[in-house]
Amino acid sequence: MTEANAPDAAPSNVPEFSVSELSFALKRQLEGAFPRVRVRGEVSQPSFPRSGHCYFRLKDENAVLDAVCWKTTLPRLGLRVEEGMEVIATGKITTYAGSSRYQIIIDRLELAGEGALLKLLEDRRRKLAAEGLFDAARKRTLPFLPELVGVVTSPSGAVIRDILHRLADRFPRRVLVWPVAVQGEKAAGEVAAAIAGFNRLPQEGPVPRPDVLIVARGGGSLEDLWAFNEEIVVRAAAASTIPLISAVGHETDTTLIDFASDRRAPTPTAAAEMAVPVRADLIAQTLDFGKRTISCLNRTLREATVALAGLARGLGDPLRLIEERQQRLDVCGERLALAIRQLVERRDHQLAAARLVSPVAVINAKEQALAGEARVLEGAMRRYVGDTHQKIERTAERLEQFTDRLRRCMTELLVRGDERTGQLGKLLESYSFHSVLNRGFALVHNQDGHPVLTAADTRAGDALSIEFADGHIGAKVTDGIGSAPRPAVASPRRRGGGSDDQGSLL
Repeated sequence: MTEANAPDAAPSNVPEFSVSELSFALKRQLEGAFPRVRVRGEVSQPSFPRSGHCYFRLKDENAVLDAVCWKTTLPRLGLRVEEGMEVIATGKITTYAGSSRYQIIIDRLELAGEGALLKLLEDRRRKLAAEGLFDAARKRTLPFLPELVGVVTSPSGAVIRDILHRLADRFPRRVLVWPVAVQGEKAAGEVAAAIAGFNRLPQEGPVPRPDVLIVARGGGSLEDLWAFNEEIVVRAAAASTIPLISAVGHETDTTLIDFASDRRAPTPTAAAEMAVPVRADLIAQTLDFGKRTISCLNRTLREATVALAGLARGLGDPLRLIEERQQRLDVCGERLALAIRQLVERRDHQLAAARLVSPVAVINAKEQALAGEARVLEGAMRRYVGDTHQKIERTAERLEQFTDRLRRCMTELLVRGDERTGQLGKLLESYSFHSVLNRGFALVHNQDGHPVLTAADTRAGDALSIEFADGHIGAKVTDGIGSAPRPAVASPRRRGGGSDDQGSLL
């Protein structure tokens, strides 16, 4: 039977669809049944093509779901899609007819629980720490008294009021506030831009440049403080050339900006306390320093006065010293005048006896020579008198010093000799065998006067001499145990008392 002769197929009431019609029908059915869903899963194989969209998969241990996030929605997610993140995706279920797959169009994405947030936070902290953003060497010292304090915070919260109130109480300073959002999708970008904006201000510009920055926010949950864990904020804090204090959350809250900042304050109020000192304490400290300075100066003046008075007592009377020098000068002047007259007389006699060609010329020449010699003599006398007096004084001082040193040396030598003699006498007495005899021991000598150290050194019939502390006695050996000949010299290896068998010799 050929196909042309085959009977007609049995009629059917199943409607016939084209592939496109069936795909769109399934799409409408699926979107109507699941208009909005929340799906929890792990991010797998994320991709970011040049179109700006984000494609990835949500999976668990049993199934996989394709996910799409359009480029217009991606900036509003508040986090970056990364491999291995456990998230809760919110969106609608739809199909992709081009490959007969169903997928979820995501319009909201959040991390699944605090554990995932902490894991993401720890991974980010390790990454930034490996880059050196948290190194202690990068930390800058806060200025002691800043002229202008820059604050990055929300202008409508209680944080700015607490900071201003605390600054006014401690030390009033000018405050420049950069208003930012401290929570939400825009918070991280605004905080990073504020930190960078403060650093870009010129030193002498129309807007003054702060000396210290405070990034502050009140307490909240980990999700509320997440903006200060963003990488853009941490990098901006690490790159700040102005010393920065982070005051995010309460004392138990820790964010990544705390590691990158120069100082971490447990609260915004504590940040204000770190920024400026207490004015009253500075005033009291300054007054105390002033009092101590005045007291030190007064003490120095008193000590200098006492020292000056002591030095003055050691000096002679200046008037008396001047009078003595004047007297010496008068004596030298009289002697000089007498010497000049005598010299003139001698020269006069010589001139009278000599044949002069021109007496006036000779007299003038001699007069000039005499005046020069008088000046030389006067200077020599003056120098001789001064030098002789100084030499006598120096010689007397050195003689007194040598006398004192000789006296001390002799005294010291006598004392040391006496001590050394006493020590040697005690040592000699301790080494003497008489001290051993005084303790009840006895020294035995043979008939040749040699010490008997052992019983083996004796023979029957030997005559012995026994020395006690109070005298000598004679003894004779009746039962000797030694047969060896007597040694000519006692052995130097045995000193001191005799053997334990010596009692049998007596």
